Amino acid sequence: MKNRLSILVAAVLFLFAVSAHAADTIKIGVLAKDGPAKALKAWSATGEYLTTTMGKKVEIVPLDFDKVNPAIEGNEVDFFLINSSMYVTAKVKYGANAIATMINSRQGQALDSFGGVIIASAYNDSINSLADLKGKTFMAVKQSSFGGWQMAYKTFKDEGIDPFKDFAKLEFSGKHDNVVFAIQNETAQAGTVRTDTLERMAAAGAIAMADFKIINKQNYPNFPFVCSTTLYPEWPLAKTAATSDALAQELVAALKQIKKDDPAATKAKIIGWTDPLDYTPVEELQKALSIGAFKN
Repeated sequence: MKNRLSILVAAVLFLFAVSAHAADTIKIGVLAKDGPAKALKAWSATGEYLTTTMGKKVEIVPLDFDKVNPAIEGNEVDFFLINSSMYVTAKVKYGANAIATMINSRQGQALDSFGGVIIASAYNDSINSLADLKGKTFMAVKQSSFGGWQMAYKTFKDEGIDPFKDFAKLEFSGKHDNVVFAIQNETAQAGTVRTDTLERMAAAGAIAMADFKIINKQNYPNFPFVCSTTLYPEWPLAKTAATSDALAQELVAALKQIKKDDPAATKAKIIGWTDPLDYTPVEELQKALSIGAFKN
């Protein structure tokens, strides 16, 4: 009997130790828009920096588009970095709160907003305007992709275009680069990706900018990328409803110490972090499209 009791006590203590160790690990979910490997490559240095600065283990958890909401709802992560539209859904449905906004570093500029770009082949004379997209094949990233679909969708709606009815075919490729290659290879006549995708791929030698035309081109002062839509605030870092305000404040304080030349910034191609921006325009987009938190 005594032996059994000892074994039971030991088992309880072991489970308690495992639970305590798990509680010491801060998990930050990151939307893996280009796959888990690229997400880890970009954000692991931030996890290492936070681990050192906070004195607590910080783990980066890549999340596919369809894994984000379950992870937040089930408290599988403490914090999460996701696109602005997915954040609004998490805020309304699960009580999440933004604690910081990412400041991107692109072409030597600090950017706290981004947009969508609608593209076609430069050699396709039949597409020169939004209206010309009717009856054409179109490719986007995912229905949950903010810059890779929803911004363009809102632009179409404002022009009286219903892509689900007016396009000959509407496909979702899963990744931004796949959309660009589909236009290049003429497997789709037009498509949309987030701003900076074309410039990034061109800089890597994967495409030539001259092979693409920009539909509904917009010009924004001090915004360095081709764009077809309204600009919206960059991705927020948010906390789940179960994560304490004290821990969130500690995390933000550490993030704001990051210098632009730290690996935590350069690997992620950001300048740093700022106080959370106003995501009301994103909420209004969801309402207008009846998507996300306002579906049905």
